[in-house]
Amino acid sequence: MSIKDNIELIRHRIADACKRVGRNPSDIILMAVTKTISPDKIKEAIAEGIEVIGENRVQEIVQKYDAIGDKVKWHMIGHLQVNKVKYIIDKVELIHSLDSVKLAQEINKRAKSIGKKQNVLIEINIAGEETKFGIRPGELKKFIKELEIFDNLCVQGLMTVAPIVSEPEEARPYFKHMRQLYDELKEMKSPIVDARYLSMGMTADYVVAIEEGSNIVRIGTGIFGPRNYNKEED
Repeated sequence: MSIKDNIELIRHRIADACKRVGRNPSDIILMAVTKTISPDKIKEAIAEGIEVIGENRVQEIVQKYDAIGDKVKWHMIGHLQVNKVKYIIDKVELIHSLDSVKLAQEINKRAKSIGKKQNVLIEINIAGEETKFGIRPGELKKFIKELEIFDNLCVQGLMTVAPIVSEPEEARPYFKHMRQLYDELKEMKSPIVDARYLSMGMTADYVVAIEEGSNIVRIGTGIFGPRNYNKEED
């Protein structure tokens, strides 16, 4: 199937999932995950209505931004090293992977230097997996308090990568727990919180994620086809 056909199929499945749970499909952001994907193929996806690009690697954001520019909104979805924040701070609308005070401090410093308030999502390690990044669910309130000293950050929601499971339905409890945490975040009276986004669901499990409240789904293989890389990043 072509990129066009793949996107049409995904939008159809998003609409079906929304219908089942009484949601509006227009509230769901379909992000194209473009790790290893060439600018030409990204432009094909943009031509089919993709407006948000998610990248895992700083180097790829920098290279592809030069080729594509601000025709789309760029999101950093992979683990972000402190020493690489400076390369993307002027390019990304949303960072999905905030998971430490040290990283928050650097993002805040770099954002302040260019007069920007940087929107971020807090990454949650929802299953407590040793191989994944993110804070533990029980640390959310404490983490928010620690971030309140940073005037150039805005916490706009949460992100998670669910465990790899054999069937999408097995991911539902993790997504359900994330929705509970997101609801808690929205109730927090914090000057740095403006909760808008719950980023969860990838090619294998985005339908279940939408049914449980996700409003950003991160789709790579489903749009561009199989690639040789860590499936946890799609």
